[in-house]
Amino acid sequence: MDLSVIVSRLRSAGCVFAEDEAALIVSTALTPAELAAMVERRAGGHPLEHVLGWAGFCGLRIAVEPGVFVPRRRTEFLVRQAVAARPDATVVVDLCCGSGAVGAALTAELGRVELCAADVDPVAVRCARRNVGALGRVYEGDLYAALPGALRGRVDILAANVPYVPTEEVGLLPAEARVHEPIVALDGGADGLDVLRRVTGEAGQWLAPGGILLFETSERQAAGAVEAVARSGLVPRVATSDELYATVVVGAKLPS
Repeated sequence: MDLSVIVSRLRSAGCVFAEDEAALIVSTALTPAELAAMVERRAGGHPLEHVLGWAGFCGLRIAVEPGVFVPRRRTEFLVRQAVAARPDATVVVDLCCGSGAVGAALTAELGRVELCAADVDPVAVRCARRNVGALGRVYEGDLYAALPGALRGRVDILAANVPYVPTEEVGLLPAEARVHEPIVALDGGADGLDVLRRVTGEAGQWLAPGGILLFETSERQAAGAVEAVARSGLVPRVATSDELYATVVVGAKLPS
């Protein structure tokens, strides 16, 4: 299939970056038949990352299966904040891990760490195990219930990519997200902070002295998120990136 034909097909389907996407699809497809199928899937509205089978994140190529939450570029800001705050971290937890992108990126940046990741979605867990590999362990279960009890009080970095879209706004998301990504990775409850409150409520029990909890939220939800962190006994701060349109809330456990 000629590149110009692919670009035209993608552009007619509404792909804004048709040229870039066409080049990625062509470079990934192994056969003409696979190429044609990938082009039609993308033109049919499937996320580009699901079509390719991978997503770029923090310089890594993260495997992404259909039905798995696609790691966003803005989440790279969370990784940078974690590394800057705790470059000496030795125990890392990637909660609500999805594809395991955050845990894999933190391990790549920090070097040899004890990494544990967890997600409630079995499809995400299978995908995360591909990305984490021998770097750590991935567990299936609901938030902290999935983690080994031996981690209590030992975690230096607790990264939780919690869902924070209010339930009534999920239907307003782009079709790529609401149709092709799991609702459990998007829906944060009535005000978008339900899962966040559950995470902050127990975080202090799992963090080591000086450990940090990090999660994304929206700018308008930041005040509520900060309140939840403070109520849990952690010291909150907000970091923002205009470039990535990212808001990260950090909660620190004071050294004993």
